[in-house]
This record gives sequence, structure tokens and C-alpha cells, in this order.
Amino acid sequence: MQLTHYNTKFSKQIFPVTVVCNNVTNAPNIGSLFRICDAFGVEKLILCCENIPFGRKMTKTSRATQKSVNYHIESNISNTISTLQNKGYYIISLEITNNSKPIHTFNFSEVKKPIALIIGDENFGVSQNILEISNAVIHINMFGQNSSMNVVQATNIALYEITKQLL
Repeated sequence: MQLTHYNTKFSKQIFPVTVVCNNVTNAPNIGSLFRICDAFGVEKLILCCENIPFGRKMTKTSRATQKSVNYHIESNISNTISTLQNKGYYIISLEITNNSKPIHTFNFSEVKKPIALIIGDENFGVSQNILEISNAVIHINMFGQNSSMNVVQATNIALYEITKQLL
């Protein structure tokens, strides 16, 4: 018998992880981010963008998780990162760069601080100024000819690896 969310035995847990969106603006992507932040027990979702599309497409995709996920909206990501750093967060950007480390080699359990996972714009990724102030930059190894994946799919993989290691 297939289980539903009413009869699974998963225990609710909140991890010391905040997901920070660097100009993610696609409504279905934002809805999906709410949903995975709920699924992975993320403590907070911060949307850094001018015009966040809180419409029907976003709410349909989120399946009402925007009501249960702790989130807020900021207009300036640099100020947001600075505030998180001042609060003792370890800043990790999810982006493929010349110096990024494969996610499976990064030891999240050795980070003894809350983690801010920075995810990037659907077209341009995490901005260069944010990469430069990050404590670490990680990437997901890819084996096809494409050089990127959807921001939500990449965030799913990252949150799975982070929470797996923090359990």
C-alpha cells in the first residue's frame, strides 16, 4: 500500500539551514522551493528579488507549503548575506566555478555553524560578488553535455546531501 502524508512515520525536524535565493523569479520554481524547503526541514527561505510572483502558478506548485515555511523577502542580497555572516552563518554557494568543490566531497557535518545555502538566478546563477564572499562554493557533478541544471533540481540534490550528513 502506498503511504500518504497522513500515514508516514517521518518525524518533523528543522535543520540549521537557510536557503537564500539570488534573484530566482520563475513562479513555479519559487513554488517548488517552498515545497522542498518544507520537505527537507529548512529553517528559513529568503527570497532576494524585486518582484516575486506570488500568484496562482506559485501557489499551485507550492501545494500550500508557503503557509508553513518560514520565509521572508529581501531586496538586497549583499545586505542579506552580510547580516547572515554577522549572525555566524557559514555561507555556501551552489554554483559551478573554476574553484568549486564537488558536493559529495564537502563535509557539512564539520561546519559547526548554521548554513546559508545560496542558490542562483535561473539564467545567470549566483552572482560573482556573492561567490567572492562565500565561505565555500560547491557544485553537483554532471556527466552529460549540459553545463547546468534547473535551480530547483540542484537545490533538491544539495538539501538531500546536507540533511543526510547532518542527521
